[in-house]
Amino acid sequence: MRLNPFVEQAPTYPLSRVASAREAARARGIEPVDLSLGQPSDPIAPFLAAALVEAIATTRFDEYPASAGLPRLREAIAGWVARRYGARLDPDTEIVPTLGSKEPIATLARLFAEPGDAIAVGSPGYPVPERSARFAGLRIAELPLTAAGGWLPDPDAVPWDDVAIVWLNFPHNPTGAIAPPALLATLAERCRTHGALLAVDEAYSELWFGEQPPGSALALEDRTGVIVFNTLSKRSGVPGLRSGFAAGDSEVVARLKRHRVDVGTTPQLFVQQASIAAWNDEAHVEAARASYAERRTVLAGAMERAGLVHAGAEAGMFLWLRVSDGDDVHAFEALADRGVLTVPGSWLGPTGAGHLRASFTPPLAELKRAAELLAG
Repeated sequence: MRLNPFVEQAPTYPLSRVASAREAARARGIEPVDLSLGQPSDPIAPFLAAALVEAIATTRFDEYPASAGLPRLREAIAGWVARRYGARLDPDTEIVPTLGSKEPIATLARLFAEPGDAIAVGSPGYPVPERSARFAGLRIAELPLTAAGGWLPDPDAVPWDDVAIVWLNFPHNPTGAIAPPALLATLAERCRTHGALLAVDEAYSELWFGEQPPGSALALEDRTGVIVFNTLSKRSGVPGLRSGFAAGDSEVVARLKRHRVDVGTTPQLFVQQASIAAWNDEAHVEAARASYAERRTVLAGAMERAGLVHAGAEAGMFLWLRVSDGDDVHAFEALADRGVLTVPGSWLGPTGAGHLRASFTPPLAELKRAAELLAG
């Protein structure tokens, strides 16, 4: 058979590399505490479960969902964006429901770049934008993110002459950094000047633990050439629902809708119907944020006692832990030997070296067990 060489030559997905450490711990008789995944662990909110049951009971399954998504869902998303950011979106032209955020993120490089173009991605960072660009045969321009720079990209480091898409992820995975509005505005204007697309993954927008919530690129005065992704996976703790949206420049949204007709990735109608209830409710989001704050405190204290101090910002669902001797892989292995699984920062990009990423999404009881394992 003939295989796509760009896919075949891609390195192993970072989180897949944790699996061997997981199995090794179990072979030693230790059931590990897995802090490697940014995956919510709480039960679905009762009101959302009820909405899902009702949606399944009332949905027709003998028709395909329209690629543009349900009008009521687009209106609910526009309403949430208006309440959250004070930004007005046209539900008909500036929003399209998606299968979470990973699906449209992985699609973007196939639609908005030409052979030979470069895609700019932050390093360290979420690997899907880079991997999907490689699969499309595009070049990667890594934007080094450092502690000295606040884990933020330098607009002058972007190779503007041949870049097709500039990728941002804020709040940032793995560091929790939040992009200032001025930086978003600068990058959006530079992208317009050079004919590039500014793509912003805002999946962690509702997980913040400082005084001010993160802003959004959707609040920019000019959204031309800007596309933003968000999802209920983190906000509402339902990654299994696979429900999110892409929003921004109407021309970009129109092209995404047109592509969806070809590949059939529109969310199921019952998922869309239940999602309306999720976007219209804030109480469950506030409760989850308070619960995560408690877990974050427990894990941060345990890690600090083990000699690992959080070196990131106050958002997201990860601690970004500084390794004192800079050898993050050795630190990962040492923690795995104790039964605590993390992710070496170097697996997320070269400038992530010297750090570990640890999620505080497991149940509080598991995080307390991690503290006991770390204490030895």
